[in-house]
Amino acid sequence: MEIRKAKETDIDAITQIYSDIHTAEEQGEVTIGWIRGVYPTEQTARDALQRDDLFVMGDEGKVVGAAVINQCQVDVYAQASWEHEAKDEEVMVLHTLVISPKEKGKGYGKAFVSYYENYARERNCPYLRIDTNARNVNARKLYEKLGYREIDILPCDFNGIGGVNMVLLEKSLIEK
Repeated sequence: MEIRKAKETDIDAITQIYSDIHTAEEQGEVTIGWIRGVYPTEQTARDALQRDDLFVMGDEGKVVGAAVINQCQVDVYAQASWEHEAKDEEVMVLHTLVISPKEKGKGYGKAFVSYYENYARERNCPYLRIDTNARNVNARKLYEKLGYREIDILPCDFNGIGGVNMVLLEKSLIEK
């Protein structure tokens, strides 16, 4: 298993993962809170590739997951009651973490979060922030198990999806 910056040749695989997740949600197998054709889309991946903050996880020659890792805090973050006061340059954010539904239960999500934490540590960003839809119970459980604390749940419009209750999570890498 490896995690690396995405390349143009990864876009089709990432888009397929998005599609598989949309299908699983439409069939009632998962609840994420995303909408096919709205978010995430191929353009979501292309925009992240253009910014150079799109990462992929590969295993045995195939892309099994993807995520965006950067320091861009979405607008709703400004309304949160963060536990840790942090300068923008001290914060790393994980966005749109996806693991192929065909690969669930293999620890890929946990491994990707671990990579994100190490990536932040290497860039002197001791404060980690993540958001997810309140409906995404599986992601919330994963992040809690990995030491993330739910700070706030705020209503917002998220990437073209209205009426989202956004869960904001935080973790500090500074030893207490």
